[in-house]
Amino acid sequence: MILGAGVIWRLLRSARGKRISTCVAERQEHEEQASVSVLVPVLNEYNRLSPCLDGLLKQGAEVIEILIIDGGSQDGTQDLVRTYAERDDRVRLLDATPVPANWNGKAWGLQVGFLASCPDATWILTMDADVRPQPLLIPSLLAHARHHQIPALSVATLQEVSSAGVGLLHPSLLTTLVYRFGIPGQVARNIHNVQANGQCFLLLRNLLTTCVDFAATRHSLCEDITLARLLVAAGHAVGFYEAGDLVTATMYSNWRETWENWTRSLPMHDHLAGLSSWLGWLEIALVQALPLPLCCLLVAGRARFYSLLQLNAFLVVLRIGVLFGTSRAYQQRPWSYWVSPICDGPVALKLGLNALRRRHIWRGRVLWRGGKE
Repeated sequence: MILGAGVIWRLLRSARGKRISTCVAERQEHEEQASVSVLVPVLNEYNRLSPCLDGLLKQGAEVIEILIIDGGSQDGTQDLVRTYAERDDRVRLLDATPVPANWNGKAWGLQVGFLASCPDATWILTMDADVRPQPLLIPSLLAHARHHQIPALSVATLQEVSSAGVGLLHPSLLTTLVYRFGIPGQVARNIHNVQANGQCFLLLRNLLTTCVDFAATRHSLCEDITLARLLVAAGHAVGFYEAGDLVTATMYSNWRETWENWTRSLPMHDHLAGLSSWLGWLEIALVQALPLPLCCLLVAGRARFYSLLQLNAFLVVLRIGVLFGTSRAYQQRPWSYWVSPICDGPVALKLGLNALRRRHIWRGRVLWRGGKE
């Protein structure tokens, strides 16, 4: 009951969160332009990178360079980047091989890109290869950061679901974030309230030069969350917002990739998490996952635990409400989206087990949470 009350309070408190709007960017179009270095770490992204680069090339003069940091691709990614570099001299290909042992490959790529970026840039924007930015994305991010005086922010990208299988699993995983942290649109000033998404993460360059850089996340499986927590721990506010159609992403091509890869980082368990990650897991297990099967068992068994049945029926109704609320996080929703709560139990179990595991494999590389001893 206490955990359920905590989740409900979190949802109510975050219900009126702010969003990033293109209108803000249009009002700011005559103001002094900021300068942005875009960092895109890649590894075998030939089939996904083109829409990302097409969108970045449509950004305005505020983008002074687009650095594609390659971790050793063997699928033609490097040749693809070179064709874009011929079209726009802002595009540069950086070789980040070999990735040092005991480093998260993405964190290494971001560090290589940051060290090679233009020192005159005022902002750094990290972006994943599966992201599709619209032309006004970066001006909108900058305008929002200026207007609200936020030194760092990231975006809950609008998700493109590739199949019914992903449509069944992805919403259940996404809901774990809503239960643990509330609805996007907030500014975190406590490390245990931090939300962040490395798919699209904007921060002032001087934070990386004077406070903390990507090297501090080298042992983390959730480098975006760890970076945001370190910034908040140092006294900086970090925002997390929805941005509508300004930016979309296709995270995984099928349910197997979703199941194996997202559940590796989604526990958000790092050296800063402490007991909060386990409390969050209990909320997922007992408030999100358990009520539906428990209600079914109580009804089927005709048990007389009416108070328990009423409590869990209420939590099932809450889960359905959250299902309708998170529907706006998807560009299109397959039929499987609406039955995705049936995955909550396996998802809760998988996240708990992955939070306990230290050794993980991603694209053939062994990763150790917290570093190998």
